[in-house]
Amino acid sequence: MTLPVATLDHVVINARDDMDRAADIYRRLGFTLTERGYHSLGSMNHLAMFGTDYLELIAVPKGATSGRLDLLDFPFGLNGLVFGSEDSAVTYDALSKAGVPVEPPVEFTRPVKYDGGQGDARFRTVRMKSGVVPYGRVYYCHHFTRDLVWRDEWRHHANGTVAVQRALIVEPDPAAGVTLYSDMFGPEAVRDIKGGKTVVIGNSRFDIVTAAELAAQVGDAAPDAGGRTAYMAGLTFRTTSLSRAAAALTAGKIAFTQSGGRIVVPAKEAVNAVLEFIE
Repeated sequence: MTLPVATLDHVVINARDDMDRAADIYRRLGFTLTERGYHSLGSMNHLAMFGTDYLELIAVPKGATSGRLDLLDFPFGLNGLVFGSEDSAVTYDALSKAGVPVEPPVEFTRPVKYDGGQGDARFRTVRMKSGVVPYGRVYYCHHFTRDLVWRDEWRHHANGTVAVQRALIVEPDPAAGVTLYSDMFGPEAVRDIKGGKTVVIGNSRFDIVTAAELAAQVGDAAPDAGGRTAYMAGLTFRTTSLSRAAAALTAGKIAFTQSGGRIVVPAKEAVNAVLEFIE
């Protein structure tokens, strides 16, 4: 049996039912966002596209009584970590045989408008079963229409971002928290780091650390845990220029600190997710 290769597809910021505010903030953070899209499942989104991965803002319309109402049960902030799948049926079969608790694939669509045309983006996802991940949503995404998602006109950002370099997760017991990823990708994908564990995800990584280690790294820029002991805390973006990122943040009137070759944006400035920019 061959386990899926760990590749990052995208990361998800949950805006619950306040997409207008979230989109305004992320534009002021220096991201170019796609037009608002509407999924056949009932959610809506904006994307910030990078080289091979992307950031998704997701929400439900205010006053919605059907569709993705589960998004209202999750706090604001980083809520989804999504792996790439070239074939969702193969991914589901391999994970099931490995004992990873996944749900059968679910297919949905989203109309996309772009310069010179439009079409329906089509996806199929393979999600972890309910209750498996205590800190949010972890799943795979199979793109049938990549040409409608990764378009070059959407990849240019005022803050110079070209990739998601890291996701930061808080777990009281990182060794226990990393077991799922070891089962998904094999133990060779897991490394020891200060204050926890890391999972190698293509050119990116997921750091699973204690709350004390998070505090050591970002201090009072950390998100509001809302009483949770396990949560997705933030993201690190790779930029072509820290000066460019700083200029975009300043123009957007976003508070940040810069030192030691990195820029840190407090979670309170970015929909409850601490953001870091590095070159």
